[in-house]
Amino acid sequence: MHLRRTLFCALTSLCLAAGLSAAGQVQARAVTDHLNRTVEVPDEVKRVAVADIFPYPSMICVYLGTCKPIVAMHPTSMAAAKSGLLGELFPEALSINTRVMQGADVNLEALMALGPDVVFVNAGNKRLIARLESAGLPVLAVSTGKWNYDVIKTYENWIALLKDVFPGSGNSDAALKAAHDVEKLVAERTAAIPQDKRRRVLFLVQYDGKRIVTSGSRFFGQYWAQAAGAVNVGETIALEKGSAVIDIERVLQWNPDAVFLTNFTRATPSDIYNGTYHNWAGVKAFERKAVYKMPLGLYRSYTPSADSPMTLLWLAKTLYPESFADIDLAGRVVDFYHDVYGLVITRGKAAALFPVEVK
Repeated sequence: MHLRRTLFCALTSLCLAAGLSAAGQVQARAVTDHLNRTVEVPDEVKRVAVADIFPYPSMICVYLGTCKPIVAMHPTSMAAAKSGLLGELFPEALSINTRVMQGADVNLEALMALGPDVVFVNAGNKRLIARLESAGLPVLAVSTGKWNYDVIKTYENWIALLKDVFPGSGNSDAALKAAHDVEKLVAERTAAIPQDKRRRVLFLVQYDGKRIVTSGSRFFGQYWAQAAGAVNVGETIALEKGSAVIDIERVLQWNPDAVFLTNFTRATPSDIYNGTYHNWAGVKAFERKAVYKMPLGLYRSYTPSADSPMTLLWLAKTLYPESFADIDLAGRVVDFYHDVYGLVITRGKAAALFPVEVK
């Protein structure tokens, strides 16, 4: 019985890829993914699976205005949906199948039984891409690092791919305009800050008593610092992604003005202020009470996400409150969610998602 079902699913997927069905010819379209591969997808994509590109389910949900087309996603994506805003705004996200995903791999038989029209996979996972393609599934590679970890460029290209996969859906023009407007606003307001007056910031991607991982020049922290008019103290480290392991002595040498804890660590500002793992006394960020937890909105905001434009504005206002004193951040967030995604959130919710501390 299992063998017969597997063969049926495989044949069905192969037929889709070839543009055929039992009822006759099925229209197909060519979509170019982030590996510059041309992939044939059904003319109307109704069911998608998202493997190990964790922020992408939330991008799909807000772009389409529903999570219902997603038949499977990774447990890591689900954890963020439960902790953040996605599950609140889209309750259907909380019932998406996560059992077919296993680390960087999938249960192929279980995935095919769900009948996805398209599977989105991290562009770096060549093994999984090849495995899914050999089973006849249309696979679209989604990149996080192709644009040198420029968060807004990545956001733009993620949306462009969705526009190709779901033509006629979403509001890509509004999304791109919002992103460009925020980048321009922040750049204009921070341009006149002398180099020696720019905030020197440390991003803690992971932080506990055993491991301190920051962002070097080859990770998202570099973009966030530069785009917000600041300096990434770890920019001399060329190691990529989670490889930039440092120790507390290095932190003391760098002496950052501000510290940002990502949502990939459970640590909070109180762990630094209370010396839970290390003694931060003497560090400028500690003395200034300038340690912040990055927002958890539709996804963990350190990576590219549906919240990226607002994350940049939050960073800039947090670092340079005097330069953005007239910016009503909560109001901007409410407008962004409504104008770009058609979502309604309250000012209170917006302020809670992107809190600005008054010093």
